[in-house]
Amino acid sequence: MARTIPINAQDAVGRAGDVLRTGGLVVLPTDTVYGLASAIDEAAIAHIFLAKQRAPEKAVPVLLSSVDAVELVAGSFGPEARRLAETFWPGPLTIVVPKRYHLPRNLSMLPTVGVRVPDHAAARAVIAAAGGALAVTSANRSDEPAACTIQSAKDMLGDSVALYLDGGPCQGGIPSTVVSIDDGHLRVIREGPIAERVLKAALRAP
Repeated sequence: MARTIPINAQDAVGRAGDVLRTGGLVVLPTDTVYGLASAIDEAAIAHIFLAKQRAPEKAVPVLLSSVDAVELVAGSFGPEARRLAETFWPGPLTIVVPKRYHLPRNLSMLPTVGVRVPDHAAARAVIAAAGGALAVTSANRSDEPAACTIQSAKDMLGDSVALYLDGGPCQGGIPSTVVSIDDGHLRVIREGPIAERVLKAALRAP
């Protein structure tokens, strides 16, 4: 039976960490929409796909507790990616980077993985408690609208999730901007809260 507790409850971070370390799923608020989180473990990530009814070829992004934690999942993090991270993290920007060789194949069947640091202190505390990086995708069924409230997430995911962390309505409400850097050139994969022109201006800044 799924449990729901406020994310600011005294034991919320510890309880979430316990669930994640034992392979369970946690729904948590972020600065954009509610996220469905698991440890970066093949069996745990498989539970994400089952809960969301998600096609297995779709990659799962990674949320980090800090910029330094990018080393846990990125095989490389070039100067352009680092400039964007230093400018827009924490925040609603996912950067697609080469992934480390040891990551589970079902996290991403591509040679890359999307990473970001959310602008939500309580979410970052949960991520830190779980080791600094979590597989996190939107807390909804595939092809359904992203959940901006805990009730919306519960209605779609039900008891497939062990613990729901209620942080109230998500203030962003729009999934993050997703970009990659190819040979030094910015490519916007998904439009979101941060406009392409703003990103390009940040890369041009001295």
